Amino acid sequence: MTTLYTFPGNFRAFKALVAAEYNGIDVSVEDFTDEAAALSPLGKAPVLQTPSGVVFESNAIARYLARARADTELLGASFVEQAQVDSWIDFSANELELPASMWTYPVLGYMPFNLDAYNKAKEDLAKGLKTLDAFLLTRTYLVGEKITLADICVTSALVYVMKFVADKAYLKPFGNVVRYYTTCVNQPEFKAVIGEAPLCKEEMLAPGAPKPAKKEEPKKAAKKDKKKADAPPPAPKKTEHPYKIMDKEAPSKFNMDAWKKAYSNSKTYEEGMEYFWTNVDLEGWSVWHQNYNYNDENKRIFMASNAIGGFQQRSDEVRKWAFGVMDLIGTEETVLEIKGVWLLRGDTVDHLKQANDDANWYTWTKLCGPGLAPTDEVKKQVFDYWCQENELEGKPIQDSKVFK
Repeated sequence: MTTLYTFPGNFRAFKALVAAEYNGIDVSVEDFTDEAAALSPLGKAPVLQTPSGVVFESNAIARYLARARADTELLGASFVEQAQVDSWIDFSANELELPASMWTYPVLGYMPFNLDAYNKAKEDLAKGLKTLDAFLLTRTYLVGEKITLADICVTSALVYVMKFVADKAYLKPFGNVVRYYTTCVNQPEFKAVIGEAPLCKEEMLAPGAPKPAKKEEPKKAAKKDKKKADAPPPAPKKTEHPYKIMDKEAPSKFNMDAWKKAYSNSKTYEEGMEYFWTNVDLEGWSVWHQNYNYNDENKRIFMASNAIGGFQQRSDEVRKWAFGVMDLIGTEETVLEIKGVWLLRGDTVDHLKQANDDANWYTWTKLCGPGLAPTDEVKKQVFDYWCQENELEGKPIQDSKVFK
């Protein structure tokens, strides 16, 4: 059995798994544990365990799996093509992967936001995309007339950029790249690994990132023969967020920021939960159970984990009034389930659904809040969802993400 050890959603693992799909190789994907880290001299993910030995470094792993079958010609059909494939793999590693990571990692919660690094990442990636766009002007694929490992590596490096941060304005100069990328990700072998890959409509911003300034409408020149300017129409009143209105009209004694700090800094989970139940205002806040309606479609751990991360990023608008923990439980061999428990301001999930359309794809069940006191059973359920690290509902926890 060939096993790839990696952490959920690692784009560097995509290229190996896509190559395996093209070559019809069965690769088991397992979590990157301390034992897996010990297999690699670098202690980094991904690492591949084969019947003959260990392969580390993502490009070496991808080459190993691509080399397993000569007839698919993933490494090129000639010596020259093989060198060209290597050239683009190096290009991807040096010109795309690094700036792509520096741009997307803060959004995905892997590292803190830094404005200078953010700006440089966007500039450096644009340089790489400009080179790629010019080369693809008269080409469908990078080497030859069919997909090779070059295309697999370049496309894998761009998945999160294209999905989460590179909006239409950013991609406008790179039309050839967009055409090429959409061609690749819509191949069955890519879809089997990364799932659907829609293009970004609006850039996701990392916590702490400044919001882009709104463009001002160009002022129309006044007519020369018009003696008196028309009175400007009254500016439309800015609609306040429902949660802000709630804070004004029905202020709550519960301090969400204080709770988030207590959850993060308490010495034990028991201490943190005691703080929560002592201080929570269940007349002004409510606790909800969340269950994904399409759990039967979750096939890969890293894909489902990525869905959780995307859900939480798209909920950023209500971060001040929400706290939640989402878990991925079960196994790839049985069923992978996305579930969670959230604390929300007020007595409805509607405001979260308005902020994040994805919330409509979940079933929400009120556990406690206005008019519904928490039972001991509910308190245990909340503890399990917010505190357990290894097992939930008798199933292994594959990933857990906290929204705070």
